[in-house]
Amino acid sequence: MTASREEPVTPVGDRDAATDEPLAIQDPVYREAVVDLLGAIAYGEISAFERLVEDGKLAPTLEDKVAIETMASAEFAKVGRLHERLRVLGADPFAAMTPFRGPIEEFHDYTAPSDWFEGLVKAYVGDGLADDFYREVAAYLDPGTRDLVVASLEETGHAAFVVDRVRSAIAADPRLGGRLALWARRLMGEALTQAQRVVADRDALSALLAGGVDRPGLDLAAIGRMFTRLTERHAERMAELGLAS
Repeated sequence: MTASREEPVTPVGDRDAATDEPLAIQDPVYREAVVDLLGAIAYGEISAFERLVEDGKLAPTLEDKVAIETMASAEFAKVGRLHERLRVLGADPFAAMTPFRGPIEEFHDYTAPSDWFEGLVKAYVGDGLADDFYREVAAYLDPGTRDLVVASLEETGHAAFVVDRVRSAIAADPRLGGRLALWARRLMGEALTQAQRVVADRDALSALLAGGVDRPGLDLAAIGRMFTRLTERHAERMAELGLAS
């Protein structure tokens, strides 16, 4: 029976006695999917760091500049563990990231913020949606890889700063809320399109989500539930920012 995200079943819990690696890693298709996923997340973190540094140039105050660049540092700090795991798997971290550079940069080109507040919303809503997608995929990984992925996606403690700045700005100028709500909806559409494209273009990731005789997968109903959860979490973030979804 195909498993759903609500009751995740990891590929295998058994480990190789000689290497202490999950037996699933010995499956070349599964191993390739893990390398792809870690490569995508690692480049996503590097890209987030670069964008937040750029956003810092738009900061209206020195306090804002320091806060946003602290967020950038936290994103970059996550890259090392992902690269380390890729090397343990016998992969070149830079080769693993390369296939995702184009799609991720294309997404950012399409969604370049025009001002400080659009940058804040993108960091909170756009990056949050991407993280939610990767958490969904992580449910189909061996426990060790799943834990690493989830840890790399943990919120770095700066969400309150973004929420405070956006809510305060909307209170001062209610018209800003309408513009930012439209912007956030555009971000969601582009992020979902990018996620679907990345999975479709990477055979190993597609195989991971499709499952097999030894591991769960997503049927059409489960895919629908997954995108419902992504949409619901997006609506929650919009509400946190004081924006209509």
